[in-house]
Amino acid sequence: MRWNIPNTLTVLRLLAAPGVAVMFLYFNRPWADWFALTLFVGAAITDWFDGYLARLWKQQSRFGTMLDPIADKAMVVIALLIITGYSGMNPWLILPATVILFREVFVGGLREYLGAKAGLLAVTKLAKWKTTAQMVAIAVLFLGLGLEHLEGIARQGMTPDQYAVAVAQGLADPIRSCGARGCSSLATLAGLVLIWVAAALTAITGWDYFRKSLPYLRDDA
Repeated sequence: MRWNIPNTLTVLRLLAAPGVAVMFLYFNRPWADWFALTLFVGAAITDWFDGYLARLWKQQSRFGTMLDPIADKAMVVIALLIITGYSGMNPWLILPATVILFREVFVGGLREYLGAKAGLLAVTKLAKWKTTAQMVAIAVLFLGLGLEHLEGIARQGMTPDQYAVAVAQGLADPIRSCGARGCSSLATLAGLVLIWVAAALTAITGWDYFRKSLPYLRDDA
């Protein structure tokens, strides 16, 4: 392999994937949320830069081509596991997350089975948009987690309904919020909408890859 800047960025992005989980091991919330969000966004930005610089400087390599999608998938899979766990196993998050995880495993298996013919499943422009949608959605969900934890601290252990009663009775100070809803609720809602969009794109690209591989899955192929 060549240790040029694009490949180095790809390796750093791969290392950042488990680093997101490590933030919750060594830091208390909400610091863990903010550190994880910062690390994830920083790594996601390198996803664009490594490809752009490799094309600009004509430094594209087989190593980078192999490792780039692995780093992307590692980031998405690990981040989704963390967010799903800290979101209280929200079913509106579990379903699109399941679609995304299933597709990534399925397509990875197809590529392994096809072996030398795996070039048939080259990354398409829609698949790149899929990855972008996943990363934007995950970043917004991380933001929602951090804001939710901060608002929970401000509520002093009370549920949102109990807190609303306490504010109405003058027993608690109101949290600065984004209109009628708390900022965490708006961020989480936006993240859920985006992750469903990402899941739809993920399913479409997965079906496209499966369709392309069908001729090679027959016993007489």
